[in-house]
Amino acid sequence: MQEWLLASLGLVILLLAGDALVRGAVNLSLRIGIPALIVSLTIVAFGTSAPELLIAISAIGDNAPGIAMGNVVGSNTANILLVLGVPALLSSLHTSECNTRKSYVFMMMASALFIGLAFCGTFTWVSGAVLLVALTFVLMDSMRDAHRHRKSCKNVVSEEDLEGADPNMPWWRIIVFLLLGLIGLPLGADMLVDSAVVIATRFGISETVIGLTLVAVGTSLPELATTVMAALRKQADVALGNVIGSNMFNLLAIIGIASFVGPIPVDPSFLRFDLWVMLAASALLFPFVFFKMDITRVWGVALTTLYATYILVVLM
Repeated sequence: MQEWLLASLGLVILLLAGDALVRGAVNLSLRIGIPALIVSLTIVAFGTSAPELLIAISAIGDNAPGIAMGNVVGSNTANILLVLGVPALLSSLHTSECNTRKSYVFMMMASALFIGLAFCGTFTWVSGAVLLVALTFVLMDSMRDAHRHRKSCKNVVSEEDLEGADPNMPWWRIIVFLLLGLIGLPLGADMLVDSAVVIATRFGISETVIGLTLVAVGTSLPELATTVMAALRKQADVALGNVIGSNMFNLLAIIGIASFVGPIPVDPSFLRFDLWVMLAASALLFPFVFFKMDITRVWGVALTTLYATYILVVLM
């Protein structure tokens, strides 16, 4: 019981610290003159991925690389089936209004690259360098295409629309947010990973399964909460683009950076099953991206049912 409480506490600290870091970084960047659009494409994206990154680094340091891999692969699957499925149960996601074709193609290419490197058996610093080069290309292309993309989505980013932006935030509060994020993230990551390893050992569950389920769902909660609120407010037209962007960062940035900390061996179960489930889940988005379909309640039921089935299969 104590390990579950510590894991839950670590997860809560991670989520709160990640939010604090995003708020602090956003307002610091805007104060020193970085445009809101650039902040949304870089700082916010990296900030919201900080929990996954710290978990991956902590897991490698604790000799539990299965948690790092499981978190990334499991989070990507959860982002599509759970983060898009649950909000669609409440209200249809009007994803047909947003042009995400290029981003989707990039995500599928990133998935193919990630799977190809996984078949090498281990993610080394060389693999990480390849992933980070691909990430750099995606970021540069996104910045060049950002204005046209945002206009087509009818969602031009301003300081008022940017999550966490507060034009009147005093400097002392910005510093407090940054310190809370920088201190809380490694603390929460260590607590969650250490507890997850103990749970896995005690119950005879592999670290890979813990990463694919407990850790992956936990780190997908911020995206899920945001998308649910957007659905309730009838403002979910860009939910699909947000999920695609998050998945690309998970594949290219998290493992790319973590592989410089230490090698990340790939469990054979990933090659047999989980990577292909992730790829299949990504492929499910094809009609919503290219045929301008909305994610209706019927699709919400289908996506959440598929995710529940996947979790049951993993746990069996």
